[in-house]
Amino acid sequence: MAKYKTLEVDIQKGIGIIWLNRPSVRNAFNDQMIVELNGALDLMESHDSVRAIVIGGRGKVFCAGADLNHMKSVATFDFEQNVADSNKLAKLLLHLHMAKKPTLARVHGHAIAGGMGILSACDIAIASFEAEFALSEVRLGLIPATIGPYINAAIGSRVARRYMLTGERFSAAEAYRVGLVHEIAPMDKLDEKVDDVLSSLIQGGPRSLQATKKLLHSFVGRSFNESLANDTAKSIAEVRASDEGREGINSFLEKRLPSWVIGD
Repeated sequence: MAKYKTLEVDIQKGIGIIWLNRPSVRNAFNDQMIVELNGALDLMESHDSVRAIVIGGRGKVFCAGADLNHMKSVATFDFEQNVADSNKLAKLLLHLHMAKKPTLARVHGHAIAGGMGILSACDIAIASFEAEFALSEVRLGLIPATIGPYINAAIGSRVARRYMLTGERFSAAEAYRVGLVHEIAPMDKLDEKVDDVLSSLIQGGPRSLQATKKLLHSFVGRSFNESLANDTAKSIAEVRASDEGREGINSFLEKRLPSWVIGD
C-alpha cells in the first residue's frame, strides 16, 4: 500500500478506511492532502476487496477546512493561479461524490467549510453529539463555491441559504434535523454506529452497490417521462441478467446467504 504523509489508509474486512491525519492543524487540507485523498480514493475503487469507504479524522476534529498557511499563499495568487488552485479541491469533491463505491463520513469535533464539503460529498454521514458545523467563508470575505453544490444537494437550497449567508455555527442535532448527517451518536458510541451502517452496506452485492450509485447519479436533473422509465427498465434488466443478480435471487429462494457476504 502507498505511503502517505497526510493520511492513514487501511483495508479491513471489506472496508477501505481513510483517516485525515494532520491533527496538529485540525486536519485542515493542503495541496498534499488533496493529492493524497485522490490517490487513496483511486486505490479503494480499484481494490476488489473494498466494498465501502469510510473517511474520518484523527485527533479532536474531523476537518477544519483549508490550511491557514495555504490560504496565505493563495492571497498572493493572480486569477489564473487561483482558478488552478481551486480546481484541485473541486475535482477532489467531484471524485468523492462520484466514487464507484459507497462512502461514509465519520464526523466528530468540527466540520468547517471544506470539511462540510467532504462530508456532503459522501453518500452517508454520521456525527457525534458534540460535533459542530459551519460554512464560515463569508466571514473571511470568501464564498463556499466548490463545496456549494454538495451542501445544496445535502440540505436543500432553503437551508443552505441561511448557513452560507450567516456563517453561523450549528450543532449536530441541527445537522441531523436538516439532513446534513444521517445519524448522530454519543462520542463513545460513534464507531459502533458507523460499524452498524457499514455492516448493512456490505450486505449488498458489490456490483449492485456500484450500479445503484450510477443509477442515483442518472436521476439528477431529469424529469419524470418515458425516457427515464425506459432507462430504469434497462438498468434493472442488465442487473437481473448479471451473475451477481442471479446469485442474489437464487440465494434468496434457497434461503441462504449470497456468496458476497463477508463472514466474521
